Order: sequence, then C-alpha cells, then structure tokens
Amino acid sequence: MGRFKYAAPAQFYPLAGKMAPWFAAAAAILAVIGLVIGLYLAPIDVTQKDSYRIIFIHVPAAWMSMFLYVVMAFWGALALAMNTRLSAMMAQSIAPTGALMTALALWTGAFWGKPTWGTYWAWDARMTTELILLFLYLGIIALRNAIDDPRRADKACGVLALVGVVNVPIIYMSVKWWNTLHQGATIKAGNASIAAIMLAGMLVMVFAFWFYSIAVTLVRLRTIMLEREAGTAWVARLAETEKER
Repeated sequence: MGRFKYAAPAQFYPLAGKMAPWFAAAAAILAVIGLVIGLYLAPIDVTQKDSYRIIFIHVPAAWMSMFLYVVMAFWGALALAMNTRLSAMMAQSIAPTGALMTALALWTGAFWGKPTWGTYWAWDARMTTELILLFLYLGIIALRNAIDDPRRADKACGVLALVGVVNVPIIYMSVKWWNTLHQGATIKAGNASIAAIMLAGMLVMVFAFWFYSIAVTLVRLRTIMLEREAGTAWVARLAETEKER
C-alpha cells in the first residue's frame, strides 16, 4: 500500500476523524484573534471609516470561494482520470462549503457596497462572475442529487467542475480586464498597500476560514464515506465496534 495507504476510504476515515477537531480548534482560535485585530486593533480607514472592517470577513470568504472551487475541480479531475472513489468523495464534500463561502462573499460584499458605492448590487464584473461561481457550486450539488448512481454522478460533476474552473481566473482578473467598481489588488507578492495591522488581521482570518473549511469538509467526508460504503466490510466492522461501546 505504501504512500497510497490513505487513498482507501477505510484507511482515511479514522484519520479524518482525528484531524477534524484539530483544524476546528485552530479555526476557532484564529477567528477570535482575527476579529479582535479587525474590529478593535485595526485603525479606522480615512475614507470608508468603520465600514471597511467587513473586509475581514468578505475578503477571506471570496478567496476561499475561488480556492475551494479549484481544489474541488482537482479532486474531480483525479476521480475522472484514475477512477478513485475517495477523490470523488472529496470533491463531493467540498462543494457545500465552497457554496457557503461564495454566498458569504456575495452577502458581505453587498453590505460593504451600500455605504461605499451607494447600492447593494451593481452587476459589477467581479460581482457577476462571483455569482456565476455560486451557480456553478449549486449546479454541481443539484446535479449530484439528480443522479441516482453515485459513480455516474461523480463523472458528471467532475466534468462540470472542470468546465466551470475557467471562471476562477476570470473572477481574479475581472478588475484588470473591465472597468469595475472593485479596486485592484491591495495585496501583491512582496508588497501590500494596506496597513500592516490590517494585513495581519486579514491573513489570520484567511487561515481561520481555511482551517474551518478543512474541518467541515473532513466531517462531511466521513458521512459521505459511510453512506457510499454502507455495504462494505469495514463499515460493518465499524458499526459492530460502535455497538460494543
């Protein structure tokens, strides 16, 4: 088995159970630290006043919405190429969290836009492409639920995820390709145009969102494993062990 030991659901299931609480605890601690920095320690913005503080939720959620889609598409592609059950389950478990992050990014963006631009929604290029991302997530979830055969659903969702991944670079580049209400990137490699304390708070929140996403994905993955492997020997042994306890 070697390095591919954990490619089997039976082997990864207990590992996921051990990892999830640690990632959840780390996410909670980092979220508290990030919110303290963002809501109390970071200074008031000269032009946007306190309304800018929503970036400590909005920006991490937006970043995670794109990152999770790429990760989901990667696992979907791996499932298509190698026909691995765990890869397909991993992609399936990521989709709801990705949809949540995208919805949160759109929601917080709307509340940030009202005091900044005077409107909750303006069909801005980045807003629109982020909305398309939400539809892609929801479409993948709906497609999976519409197909009874899990293996066929894996293939269909994998193809849709790969087709939709082209939207991710479009979201990122939208502020450069079109005239939009959104400002350009304030954080670049080796350079940041925001105060150090603001950058620190934002990065802490990014890791908080990242660790939260890992934790809930692992918890959901364990549930999916039990559902899809219900007729296997390892699930039967697990059920017997639970009964004995």
